[in-house]
Amino acid sequence: MAGSHRSPRALITKLAVLTTATAATLTATAATAPTASAQTAACGGYVGLTFDDGPSGNTTRLLDALRRNGLRATMFNQGQYAAANPALVRAQVTAGMWVGNHSYTHPHLTGLSQAQIDSEISRTQQAVANAGGGTPKLFRPPYGETNATVKSVAARHGLTEILWHVDSQDWNGASTDAIVQSAGRLTGGQVILMHDWSANTLAAIPRIAQGLAARNLCAGMISPQTGRAVAPG
Repeated sequence: MAGSHRSPRALITKLAVLTTATAATLTATAATAPTASAQTAACGGYVGLTFDDGPSGNTTRLLDALRRNGLRATMFNQGQYAAANPALVRAQVTAGMWVGNHSYTHPHLTGLSQAQIDSEISRTQQAVANAGGGTPKLFRPPYGETNATVKSVAARHGLTEILWHVDSQDWNGASTDAIVQSAGRLTGGQVILMHDWSANTLAAIPRIAQGLAARNLCAGMISPQTGRAVAPG
């Protein structure tokens, strides 16, 4: 029976060996873990994920899905909804998103007077700023409808007009599979149109993230200078 017990010295020696081995394992793990700079280096290009018409009752779930999947996006908010839901605008910023201007009431701007266009844009700038979303630098005209007057008014407010390269068709009832396939057509620098309120788009987020990662693409910000997606500043 005496042989089944170990001396205190033997136990101490075993613990020291185990501690050393554990430390070595942790050191090796840390050495192989990707650093932030390594993750940035893995980006072969950047794409612009955009969501129109928020904030809405779906915004909180959308932000959660984006954060869980390591994605950032530009949220083109309607001024009327920003004014009514300032906490959601702040949540967008807290989640690392960028906030853009999508007019106040989502009208067909090309059918309005210059003064009416100015009101739609300026009130949205103010609503987003008042809600804590900062002063937008990007503007997306409703329906993608624009003309020289719309562009001129937007420019006077320091806004760059942003349309899109890929339309997810989520506004038209596209399925989750179709939305994922649309995102799969994105190439570096391009922008995709999606919507804050779409349940199918929300469901597509994890697969969009996987698809981008598989192609070494990362979700970036949209440059006010070029209108294309670039590395986050």
